[in-house]
Amino acid sequence: MIQETIAYTSASTALYFDASLEKLKELAPTANSFILTDENLMMHYQQAFKPWQVITVPAGESAKTLDTLDDVIRQLIALDAGRDATLIGIGGGVVTDIAGFAAGIYKRGIRCGFVPSSVLGMIDAAIGGKNGLDIGEYKNMMGLVRQPEFILYDYALLDTLPEEEWICGFAEVIKHAAIKDKEMFALLEQHTLADFRNDKALLADLIYKNVLLKATVVREDEWENGDRKLLNFGHTLGHAIENSYELSHGQAISIGMVFAARVSESCIGFKETGRLIALLEKYELPVQFPFDSRQALHYMMADKKKIGEKIGYVLLETIGSAVVHPLSIDEIRTYLNS
Repeated sequence: MIQETIAYTSASTALYFDASLEKLKELAPTANSFILTDENLMMHYQQAFKPWQVITVPAGESAKTLDTLDDVIRQLIALDAGRDATLIGIGGGVVTDIAGFAAGIYKRGIRCGFVPSSVLGMIDAAIGGKNGLDIGEYKNMMGLVRQPEFILYDYALLDTLPEEEWICGFAEVIKHAAIKDKEMFALLEQHTLADFRNDKALLADLIYKNVLLKATVVREDEWENGDRKLLNFGHTLGHAIENSYELSHGQAISIGMVFAARVSESCIGFKETGRLIALLEKYELPVQFPFDSRQALHYMMADKKKIGEKIGYVLLETIGSAVVHPLSIDEIRTYLNS
C-alpha cells in the first residue's frame, strides 16, 4: 500500500493506493460509519459491506437529484447518524457526488471518505472536493466544494466493472494527458485498453499518476481561479449534450474534446487534432455525434464558466499544454454550426 496526503486550503485528504476494503475498518469504524453505494455495487459486494449499515441509491446519472439526496438524508436520520458519523461513498462518480454532498449538509457537516469503484471515479470524480447534483438536463448545477478526509483505492473493485465503464473512464485519462502530460499521452498511444485491464501494475501506475496530476492541480487552485479550469477540457459541450442524449460521461467528454480541438485549430493554431482523434478512437470513444446545435448552445449558456456574454473555453496549444480562451456566445454558435 502507498499512502499520500494532499493538503488543500480547506482540508487534507489521505490517499491510500493499492489498499483493500479491510483498511476501511481502520478509517471508518463500523459503529458510527455508514456506507452509501448504488444497487449494482450492493449486488456484487453485499457480504463485504455487511459490517456497516448501508444506504443504497439507484445506479446511473439519473440518481443525481434532489429527490435522491432527500432520501439519503432521511435514511441517515432514521439510522440515528450523529454529528460524529462518517459517510463512506463506495461507487462511481454519481455515488461519490451524492455522498460528498450529503455529508456536507447533514447536521451542518459530517466526516466523509470515498472508495471509488470505477476508473472514472478513481482518477477524476472522487478527487478535488466537487460534489454536484443535476437539475434536469443541467449538469452539476447544484453543489458544494468539500474535500473527503480519505480516498481508498482497492483495484479489486474494478474486476466487476463493465467494459463500457472502462471506456468511459479512459476519456478522462486522455483528457488529463492532453492538457497536462505529453508523456502520458505517448504512453496511451503505445498501449491499448486491454493492456491496462490485463496488467495490474501498468494500471496501478496509470491511476497513481492521474490521481496525483489532478490532486496537484486542485491543491494549487482549489477554488478554480486558474489552472483548475483546464480540467474542464471537453466538458463545456460534453455537459451540454450528456443528459439530453443519455450519453455516458466519457462519450460526451470525448465528443467535447474533439470539438474543442477543432476550435483550438481556428483560434490558436493547434495542429494535432488528428492525433487526439486517433487516440480516442483507439480507446473506443466516439469522436462525432449528431446533436442539435441550438439546444446544445442553450445548455452551454447556463454553464458555470459563463461570465457575461463569454465562456472561458479550454483549448489546446499542443498535446500536453492547454489554455483558457474566452469565446463569445456568437463565436461558439459559429463553431457549432460549422
